[in-house]
Amino acid sequence: MRTEQESAVHGGGEDVPRPPGDPEGGGAVIVRAPTEERNSGTYDIDLLPALDILRQINAEDTTVPAAVGAVLPELARAVELGVAALEGGAAIHYFGAGTSGRIAAQDAAELPPTYGVPAEWVVAHHAGGGEALARAVEGIEDDWESGRIDAAGVSEGSLVVGLAASGRTPYVGGALEAARERGASTVLISANPGASLASAADVHVGVSTGAEVIAGSTRMKAGTAQKLALNAFSTAVMVRMGRTFSNLMVGVDATNGKLRGRVVTILTQATGLGEEACAEALNAAGGDTRVALVSLLADVDAAGAARALGSSKGRVRDALGKLGVPGPVTPE
Repeated sequence: MRTEQESAVHGGGEDVPRPPGDPEGGGAVIVRAPTEERNSGTYDIDLLPALDILRQINAEDTTVPAAVGAVLPELARAVELGVAALEGGAAIHYFGAGTSGRIAAQDAAELPPTYGVPAEWVVAHHAGGGEALARAVEGIEDDWESGRIDAAGVSEGSLVVGLAASGRTPYVGGALEAARERGASTVLISANPGASLASAADVHVGVSTGAEVIAGSTRMKAGTAQKLALNAFSTAVMVRMGRTFSNLMVGVDATNGKLRGRVVTILTQATGLGEEACAEALNAAGGDTRVALVSLLADVDAAGAARALGSSKGRVRDALGKLGVPGPVTPE
């Protein structure tokens, strides 16, 4: 029998108790997570000169990439869930609070201009809304129901990625719970391999960053790990969705002079042709980088390139294959 303060998330493991939060009477919530432990290597950091403080911070920061590397198999599973969601016509939703939520909002905001994708592909939800993005709103992350409400628009087949350094944030837990009820896949990215919300997710990317330089300051190593993990996740999803050709961005539309220059450079790098030929192809393609690229590499007009891309879900390599340009294409 569950108490009034408990709710269960079903599937993917044991039931997950809903964290009680901080009662209005002023009770404390004790968070037991590796990120809250005290770092034995920085006991005397407050006695050090600036350079030595920075050296200790930097030394701890260097451990983060390896910690992320240890969970790449789990992150790869998350990528495949993201690709499946987008290919199925659904979306990827990020949910987070504080540092985690701000990292998520930044990642989602940068994808449309970088890869030329609709803003609806990846949507960030921050506990407390836009106001909490610019200024910390304490306590909002402890609202489980707020997470459920914010996830009300998640559709079946979507992917919900919850970000919580401690792995127990109630707002994220509520979002994961509601997402599952709506038939969405779920991922938790945390800095706690033993996260209490792990069983609320189909995939748990638990990065073991350990104790922070300053105890409990999860905007430090834990935040860096989430930034690395989310950058890698979204980039890999975009690559798998065909938004790159080789290691070049090709989803960018040349809508102004700066972007036209960047796209011409991309086209020269991808084809080995001169800037003038690439600029002419870009003009003929109406500023569409992928159409210009396929046109140049397959030696077809812009209309033929556009048709091939249309029948290839916008993937340049698939379009080239349909036009008889086999295998990897590398400029001379």
